[in-house]
Amino acid sequence: MTGEKIGFIGLGAMGVGMSKNLLDAGYAVCGYDVNAASMAALVDAGGTAATNPALLAADISLLIVCVFSADQAEEVLYGEDGAAETLPKGSTVVMCTTMAPEHCRDMAARLEASGHLFVDAPVTGGKRGADQGTLTVIASGSDEAMAAADGAFKAMGGRVYRVGNAPGAGSSVKMINQLLVGVHVVAAAEAMALATKAGADPQTVYDVITHGGGNSVVFESRVPYMLKEDYAPRGVVDIFIKDLGIVTDAARSLQFPLPLATNALQQFLAASAAGYGRSDDASVVKVYEKLAGIDVAKTASGEGD
Repeated sequence: MTGEKIGFIGLGAMGVGMSKNLLDAGYAVCGYDVNAASMAALVDAGGTAATNPALLAADISLLIVCVFSADQAEEVLYGEDGAAETLPKGSTVVMCTTMAPEHCRDMAARLEASGHLFVDAPVTGGKRGADQGTLTVIASGSDEAMAAADGAFKAMGGRVYRVGNAPGAGSSVKMINQLLVGVHVVAAAEAMALATKAGADPQTVYDVITHGGGNSVVFESRVPYMLKEDYAPRGVVDIFIKDLGIVTDAARSLQFPLPLATNALQQFLAASAAGYGRSDDASVVKVYEKLAGIDVAKTASGEGD
């Protein structure tokens, strides 16, 4: 049991599981989130809650930030009652928020200039990985910063990859991960919608594909939600609008063509415009259903016959 106090900002679908695993590992976790119910859930699990980031950061040596976007990370660190104003010198900020590499490097430079350590540490593995403590951590930072975060990484993740010695490298690798996941989600939706339109049984298609060369982790995990029309948020459509936006912006600056990622982004935009922005990302199949006049879940259950 460590007893070390960790501050955790961002108790959403991912953050709540990550913070609970830190508690289970013996850390004293103080959390902050704009959602009062999320903070109550942390307190119920044995943690404490702060009313703003500045109060949370005043007496900790490690701060983990797991919010939606770079703008939110900026706000909780440098906005009104931001954590950076009270965070003790020599403490370490672990940035788990997915953001553009250049934003991460800029944030790290400001924190390091004020006497703090920084680890660029986006994670992948979804809500299930966060709940089970099996996330993959994609980390880059100095030896001292990595050592400070090591115990927390082991509590939250099944694998920790150090992909560089300076911030920005982790965000670059996460960007590639999100390109692939986003394209795979849309490809899975497209495949299941086509199968339904062609008259194939969606459940049978799922069973066949998951035992063949067309399978992927994404296909295997998302299609069951499509078959049941279960779009309770785990990873939501709007996350991929943000993340594929990061991908396409980076590619544009490098003059690198991204036909697949760009088309996937358009499908997520269509899903969000149709009202599914805060639904599970598997709900992108609804775009295809509306265009083709089909319903994958009803067909799978026999109602669409």
